[in-house]
Amino acid sequence: MNLKFQKCKNKLLIIRIHSIFIRILILQLIMKKSWKEKLQSKKEMQIKKVDFDFADITAGSTMLIATPEAVNDYVKQIPKGKTISMKTLRNDLALTYGADTTCPLTAGIFLRIVAEAAYEDFQKSNSIKGISPFWRVIDPKSKLASKLSFGKDFLIEQRQKEGIE
Repeated sequence: MNLKFQKCKNKLLIIRIHSIFIRILILQLIMKKSWKEKLQSKKEMQIKKVDFDFADITAGSTMLIATPEAVNDYVKQIPKGKTISMKTLRNDLALTYGADTTCPLTAGIFLRIVAEAAYEDFQKSNSIKGISPFWRVIDPKSKLASKLSFGKDFLIEQRQKEGIE
């Protein structure tokens, strides 16, 4: 009898451990990274050879897969009152890092990360001082602008303050 009791106790302990493990996994799925954490993730830049035509990229070209930090560094260098198109951003990054072009998909994703992280910083400090001026790249009429979690108003307001459009 004592052996059966011990086996039962062990099974209950295993069930509890599994239950705790499952709860931890669920919490990890629920807890998303902040935009700032996504910006600061330690990703490596890559240059890939494109095997097929993709977007505006021809097969055989070398394509830069940038990082959120590289896009952020670029955006921070744009002078006040000046705008840069996404195409220019992609071309400049490609030239800087020795590729023919920059991936349009990841560049757009990383620009959104830059914008959302900058807005998080703005919300904490209530000042645009020191944040990335993403409004100098993101056109308020673009698809990217419509995806921003904070809407287009902040973007439009900052552009107006700088005499952009």
